[in-house]
Amino acid sequence: MKRRTLLGAAAGATAAVTLGLARPALAQGAARVLRFAPQANLANFDPIWGTQYVVRNAAALVWDTLYGVDSKLAPKRQMVEGEEHDAEFKIWTFRLREGLKFHDGEPVRARDVVQSLLRWMPRDPMGQLIRARMDALEALDDRTFRYRLNKPFPKMVFALGKNNTPMSFIMPERIARTDPFQQITEIVGSGPMRFKRDEWVPGSRAVFERFADYVAREEPADWLSGGKRIHFDRIEWHILPDPATAAAALQNGEIDWWETPLPDLVPILKRNRNVMVDIADPLGNIGSFRMNHLHPPFNDVRARRAIQMALNQEDYMRAIVGSDDALWRRLPSFFTPGTPAYTEAGGEVLKGARDIEGAKRLLREAGYDGQPITVLVAQDQPPLKAMGEVTNALLRSLGMNVDFVATDWGTVGQRRALKTPPGQGGWHIFHTWHAGADCIAPASYNAIRGNGDGAWFGWPTSAKTEVAVEQWLNAATPEQERAAYDAINAAAMADVIYVPTGFYLGYQAWRRTITGIQKGPLPFFWDVRKA
Repeated sequence: MKRRTLLGAAAGATAAVTLGLARPALAQGAARVLRFAPQANLANFDPIWGTQYVVRNAAALVWDTLYGVDSKLAPKRQMVEGEEHDAEFKIWTFRLREGLKFHDGEPVRARDVVQSLLRWMPRDPMGQLIRARMDALEALDDRTFRYRLNKPFPKMVFALGKNNTPMSFIMPERIARTDPFQQITEIVGSGPMRFKRDEWVPGSRAVFERFADYVAREEPADWLSGGKRIHFDRIEWHILPDPATAAAALQNGEIDWWETPLPDLVPILKRNRNVMVDIADPLGNIGSFRMNHLHPPFNDVRARRAIQMALNQEDYMRAIVGSDDALWRRLPSFFTPGTPAYTEAGGEVLKGARDIEGAKRLLREAGYDGQPITVLVAQDQPPLKAMGEVTNALLRSLGMNVDFVATDWGTVGQRRALKTPPGQGGWHIFHTWHAGADCIAPASYNAIRGNGDGAWFGWPTSAKTEVAVEQWLNAATPEQERAAYDAINAAAMADVIYVPTGFYLGYQAWRRTITGIQKGPLPFFWDVRKA
């Protein structure tokens, strides 16, 4: 039986499927509970320690930020009432708005913000840039704090409000004192929802309840900006890694909203009059083949270039989205198509016929001698599972010995943070994707940075890329920004910071009784209602 036929049969058998979920219609009122199936298991819950989107998405309910980007990627005030800076963009002073409270009843104070930013900066690419320029970060009183820098940083507000992971979520001072390379053990925020840790069952569900003391901004909500008004008493995340089960649950009304339906199942969902399906984010996603630059063979750029010249993006994209050509395109770039950042400078290597024999030659020159190549593949994320299967075939066609580690996304998230050699618990390759909204501003695009130990997982070092990022930061005109984008793309391609596997769009699906769902790089729960 073909995969699509099998999935269709399973998803269509809705009468035979039940998840045994508690029924809010009986206990609390159906309109007061939203049931959501997220993209992956919420295996940990520290949005600063790691960069998994599923953690960021949950964190956006629990913690608030000083600023938030809107659907035009413009940062708008969120926790702050106002800000001032000197003419050189070196002295930045911020004032918090009144009435902000943490979930434990304590007010949000400037010292909480200071400690939260001190924890965030070492883990975030833009935070690292700020920290390198920083003379002091100080609380002036309970509602006012100040950055004093020794070099200009005009993009400060964007850094504090961007949606790229890790976002600068504000935590109580005592929690924010946790080492940024260790996970927090207490989950207390000031956002619109409180996390019900007593109901958290990793691999099964996570529950959030409305925080009655949350004071929303008066402006209309737009992505991460404006008034975050929640119209539910509870939001329940139900972890459904099997796509056919999730499709059946949505059709049965056992869940209200499915974040990432499998493209193969979309035709079935569209035929159900009670289900709505649409593109989740017009800015789409960039698939990623991520290599570890610290250990052989990929510490040698020739081995990374071997992958680059052999990889066929069409194989990866069709494995993810199927036969619908409208959902994907080739991508000789690290930047999001259709945006001012898009450039193909240096991307010729990803165009044209693939060179398997040339790749084998480069691997030999890099000293590859048959050692196992550890590939981490998340089985509970359909796009990553699909890319992993293509990579397994690709590496074997190059004569490589594949150690295929089939696991879950939570485990990949833990293991990819290890710098130990692959044979000692580390890794060579993992797959992920980057939301198109994240691949526009180079300084905050963590996957493109080449700053060694401070870089994202894989820890690439690329001096030319870093010089070009600095060029973008200092750009005063669109023309200067355009030149910087070209320089970044060319340098990152030459040093093979990672290999893009293509650009693709994804779907989201929800019950027709749900209204207010926005398109964007993460699920926005504010202003969503249920009839």
